[in-house]
Amino acid sequence: MTTPWGEPALTRFPEDPRDSLRAWDASDAYLLRHLAEERVPLDGTVVVVGDRWGALVTALAAHRPVQITDSHLAQEATRANLARAGVEPGAVRLLTTQDPPLERIDVLLVRVPKSLALLEDQLLRLAPAVHAGTVVVGTGMVKEIHTSTLTLFERILGPTRTSLAEKKARLIFCAPDPALERPGNPWPYVYTLPDGIGPAAGGTVVNHAGVFCADRLDIGTRFFLHHLPEARGRRVVDLGCGNGVVGTSVALADPDAEVLFVDESFQAVASAEATYKANGVAGHAEFRVGDGLAGVPSGSVDLVLNNPPFHSHQATTDATAWRMFTGARRALRPGGELWVIGNRHLGYHVKLRKLFGNSRLVASDPKFVVLKAVKR
Repeated sequence: MTTPWGEPALTRFPEDPRDSLRAWDASDAYLLRHLAEERVPLDGTVVVVGDRWGALVTALAAHRPVQITDSHLAQEATRANLARAGVEPGAVRLLTTQDPPLERIDVLLVRVPKSLALLEDQLLRLAPAVHAGTVVVGTGMVKEIHTSTLTLFERILGPTRTSLAEKKARLIFCAPDPALERPGNPWPYVYTLPDGIGPAAGGTVVNHAGVFCADRLDIGTRFFLHHLPEARGRRVVDLGCGNGVVGTSVALADPDAEVLFVDESFQAVASAEATYKANGVAGHAEFRVGDGLAGVPSGSVDLVLNNPPFHSHQATTDATAWRMFTGARRALRPGGELWVIGNRHLGYHVKLRKLFGNSRLVASDPKFVVLKAVKR
């Protein structure tokens, strides 16, 4: 990526030479060019929120910025990109959306996320650290910036306007108003599960901002809950756990089961842990932020339950599902099972047969299928 501070070589994480998706886009380049052309002072505390693969903080590393991200993969990509650029360890401070907010911010750079809720939560958490002199600039592709996006900046920080579009990217300029009366933060959001969905019926769900389907049980998970296998005291993984409803339902049905909740989102794992505790489950559970089942010993798991995502930010891709399936096969013991819920059109049965040598249809409706693959 060509920037006013050099041309860092950037990759996504995990690095895959076959991946055609870049680790930066026109909105990253537009923001960096604006900072240089307008001579924005970067000698104070520079905070970058939502930097997807570390492109922004890598370019600005000489100014010792702070990165705040919800994504473990983005954080790992940032570490790799900083090391590749020869940035000294510690020059960039890496924080998550679950870390305590900073006390003062002089420059706030926001890569607009796909989730409006996550943007709302982060702006509300960071607003007390913003002062009248703080430079606030947001960036995103035109299709990512809506009237509702600008309304959030305006309602939480102060008067907001946008730039002209360049290469389908746009900037957001916000002038902080310390006297602005801000709304309270509605996150995390708590709701009660409906009846008729098995052991978790009537239970409590805690959703931090940015987690899928924040205010209700999504129809795919609802269908999955009707067809979950018995845990039978085994070691179970809720892979890509989101708010943890699936793993919590397993634990409620069998307190002897050991459940590992895994997600690459810090918000999701915090939600899963809060959901599990809110339901008073007596079993043993572990909560881990990570890249799928990386770090889980081979042959150590009996059952993996998975609802894989098929988007990476705005891009549609099956790369994440394939990594999840591959990781599950490695982590499962012989005879262990991977159960997958997915949209019918995604054709996961083909991938499972290629990887496991088998795939059985457990249940289906007009939109979803539940599939089972057994490690031989």
